Amino acid sequence: MANSTEPQKPQNTKKNKKKGATLDTFYGAKIQNTEQTEDNIKENAPKPSKGNGNSPQTYEEFESEMTKKMEAFWEEKLEIMQKKFTHLQNQFDQTVKENQALKARIRQLEDNDRVKEQESIKQSQNTKKLEENIKYLTDKVIDLENRGRRDNLKIIGLPDKPEINTKLDMVIQDIIKENCPEILEQGGNTSTDRAHRTPSTLNPQKTTPRNVIAKFQSYQTKEKILQEARKRQFRYKGMPIRVTQDLASSTLNDRKAWNMIFRKARELGLQPRISYPAKLTIYFQGKVWAFNKIEDFQLFAKKRQHLRER
Repeated sequence: MANSTEPQKPQNTKKNKKKGATLDTFYGAKIQNTEQTEDNIKENAPKPSKGNGNSPQTYEEFESEMTKKMEAFWEEKLEIMQKKFTHLQNQFDQTVKENQALKARIRQLEDNDRVKEQESIKQSQNTKKLEENIKYLTDKVIDLENRGRRDNLKIIGLPDKPEINTKLDMVIQDIIKENCPEILEQGGNTSTDRAHRTPSTLNPQKTTPRNVIAKFQSYQTKEKILQEARKRQFRYKGMPIRVTQDLASSTLNDRKAWNMIFRKARELGLQPRISYPAKLTIYFQGKVWAFNKIEDFQLFAKKRQHLRER
């Protein structure tokens, strides 16, 4: 009796391609990713044996082996991720520390700036006070210097010759006799305590004679001579000279600043005068006006159409 044979199953071409592959070669293969690993498990997993169970490796053993391999794979991946996370965490912590240090530094710089600004304000205030004190003291010194010269007259243009310089007291008396004899007639005291050239040394490069400073014993006599000198040109033996009040150099400079305005005011008939120490006074519309600064007079003239037009 012929033996019945079971119909043969068609061979799996995919399996044939893997024919000859052993478990050892599979175990040695590098696992790329999870999907590839699962595919390899399905493709290479041994079929359960229907015989006596003498298969080289059962499916349970293969599955257990692959589970361990997967666990080792994920443990390795987890360890790598933990290292990366730890590294990122350290970098983050370091960044936080640096950021905190920068914030502290910025606060310190801001505090320093505020302190410096406050110190600068105080310094400015102190400087302003010092400037005010210096100006006050300077004005006081100038005022004291001018008051110390209140009995003096300055004679400008007197020839600088030895025969004159040796007898300045007598020359001054001659000037008074020639230009304002009425003072002598009224019995005024025209005596001087001293008279000298200024500066004390002769500068050969200057062609103009040095000025003469004369200190009178009587302030009233000095004032009378000065008033007469303002009215007309004084002379010495026919030569023109000029007699003015002796003042501090800074006060003289302040008076010189009025020269242009003084001349213009004289042309306008405003009867200008320079009063002590360096103040301009004019007579306008029946009133006497006084100006301490040039800017004050310019503002005054700007508001008067009559003065602007002329």
